[in-house]
Amino acid sequence: MSFRSFLGGTRASIPAVVSSWKHLLSEFTWRPSNIFSQVRFASNLGPRRTKYRKSHKGRVSFPIGGSVKGTTVTQGMYGIRTLEPCRITATQLTAAETALKRKLKVVRGSQVFMRVFPDVPVCVKGNETRMGKGKGSFEYWACRVPVGRVLFEIGGHVEVRPEVAKDALRLAAAKLPIRTEFITASTPPRLGREVNPDLSKPKLGKQP
Repeated sequence: MSFRSFLGGTRASIPAVVSSWKHLLSEFTWRPSNIFSQVRFASNLGPRRTKYRKSHKGRVSFPIGGSVKGTTVTQGMYGIRTLEPCRITATQLTAAETALKRKLKVVRGSQVFMRVFPDVPVCVKGNETRMGKGKGSFEYWACRVPVGRVLFEIGGHVEVRPEVAKDALRLAAAKLPIRTEFITASTPPRLGREVNPDLSKPKLGKQP
């Protein structure tokens, strides 16, 4: 076999090799994906995506219409309820939830329910910055919590002793910047400073 014939056979096989390698390389080609915009760690409380990046500061609402929604325990047996309005950050909620779960680790089968969620973006401008030039940059997530709103609940498939639940919720309340109260499933609803079991009953007809 001459050297010239060997080169001719090699040249003929080169396109076939290149085409096979091209098929393999196409499977491992890196393509940009939007998966990174959808990943959110469990420790970072906040919405996955929002319509707008920034929002107004706003104020904590008050149920002037007499609504008592969210003031009673619905998913568990015990909980903590706010006694004053406040804006709570996602970091404070995470710290309270961590302390609550750490205390309830000895009670197998117990669950922790968070009744509020930080979905309000808070923007902060730097120190010694001149007025104007638009809104500041995003800093953290927060939620507006009115008076009487239940923050955390303890429940599950097992029965948690009242003293254990009260001690765990006390540790969680110490991480929050507001005053709270310990409630149970039988605690009546709250409307501002008024706690009355008749608040949950609908009022029919005209009142005198």
